[in-house]
Amino acid sequence: MKYTQLGRTGLKVSRLVLGTMNFGPLTGESESHAIMDSALDAGINYFDTANVYGWGGNKGRTEEIIGTWFAHGGGRREKTVLATKVYGSMAAEGESWPNYDRLSALNIRRAVDASLKRLNTDHIDVYQFHHVDRRTPFEEIWQAIEVLVQQGKILYAGSSNFPGWKIAQANETAARSGRLGLVSEQCLYNLAERRAEMEVIPAAEAYGLGVIPWSPLHGGPAGRRDPQGGRIRPDGLRALGGRAGEQLRTRAGPGVRGPAGQARPGAGRGGTGLAADPAGGDGTDRRPAYAGAARVRAAGGGAGAVRGGPGGPGRDLPRSGAVAGGLRLVGAGPATARRRRPPPRRRTSVRAHRP
Repeated sequence: MKYTQLGRTGLKVSRLVLGTMNFGPLTGESESHAIMDSALDAGINYFDTANVYGWGGNKGRTEEIIGTWFAHGGGRREKTVLATKVYGSMAAEGESWPNYDRLSALNIRRAVDASLKRLNTDHIDVYQFHHVDRRTPFEEIWQAIEVLVQQGKILYAGSSNFPGWKIAQANETAARSGRLGLVSEQCLYNLAERRAEMEVIPAAEAYGLGVIPWSPLHGGPAGRRDPQGGRIRPDGLRALGGRAGEQLRTRAGPGVRGPAGQARPGAGRGGTGLAADPAGGDGTDRRPAYAGAARVRAAGGGAGAVRGGPGGPGRDLPRSGAVAGGLRLVGAGPATARRRRPPPRRRTSVRAHRP
């Protein structure tokens, strides 16, 4: 296994990171433990999770599975660089209560203590902001992080799904108070989804952040091959759920259905990807914050699908494309095409011809 330093820090991490999002919902505890043992045996020392993993009524279950694995001892915790995230609501399923989500100082303090308990550890190596919080100033966020560092509960802070300018804003704010700032950015990045190259990766390079791509196989299709010779097989829960599933359904036509058996909106509409609202059309824009007004080319030749986790109200994002029925179209069709001015009229002069 090859190792590198995480951004500008002295922390050495494996080039490969073990993601644990499916531990619990799709992978049982014993199998999850076996996967982590195999990863550690292969030299992978960087494990990534989040407080909301487990989803629904089982939020936090993934962290609990990692915690029971640490409890087996054998140097498992000591060999592991542990990263988790904060932002998503940890209120009970179906309930909405203030200060149980986002990045307020109160929620950060509450969330880190709960994660430490579930993870069965006394500290978190890399504590990541899962999404941008446009309602909380970075001065407040960094003050809360500084307290946790002084208490020994976390060592470093990282970001996830941040646009380039938010990386700059976060680290400039930290620098003014003499703090380390962000040391890593975890962004959507793979062969089919390369918008991070536009501003996120350049910002990370400029500020010395390590870049951790999530969904490196685009939810599965980049690692699948059809037995009949095609490149992508639209089967399996993971392949039909999420960003990859949207693009698969777009190319395959309206008959393709998601894991819940419901036809997804926008499938088969001329190769144009749709930014679907997972909440069911409430108008909330849930794109990754760094998507901006970018136009990308998908494998089918149309505009790429822009779809992500909770990203905040659409009014806070750059206004690009058209919003209709909870769907955001990016760079597609006449709704977003730039109007062309009619060509200027050509002046003609009539000359009398002398005989």
